[in-house]
Amino acid sequence: MEHFSAKEASWLFIRHFDDLNEKEREELATIRQGSETAETIYQLVQAFLQMVRQLQGSHLESWLRSVRACHIPELRRFANGVERDKAAVLVGLTLSHNNGQTEGQVTRIKLIKRMMYGRAGFALLRQRVLHRF
Repeated sequence: MEHFSAKEASWLFIRHFDDLNEKEREELATIRQGSETAETIYQLVQAFLQMVRQLQGSHLESWLRSVRACHIPELRRFANGVERDKAAVLVGLTLSHNNGQTEGQVTRIKLIKRMMYGRAGFALLRQRVLHRF
């Protein structure tokens, strides 16, 4: 059996099965068949991604129960974080609109500001932000 890095396995676990090529499908099958824990992780990750992709916030509570029952520390830590901010997670898993565009613009402006730190004044910063330089 081949050995796969955690990074490789993670990448295979989060992608749509239909997007995997034949070699990747074989690798995924090998990982899933090699460990009951890996199979459980795969099923729970796919269920969570389905909620995200299909905006199925109504399934969150049952998913959290499944994670608590599986006793996989990494997934339980993730679920604990979801629980801490459950209201926001539910909004994200339910509503089709979000503030992603706004956050992207803020990140772009911060990048421009960091690139220009100590080099120019507000007038040049304003031009760069407005004209996308």
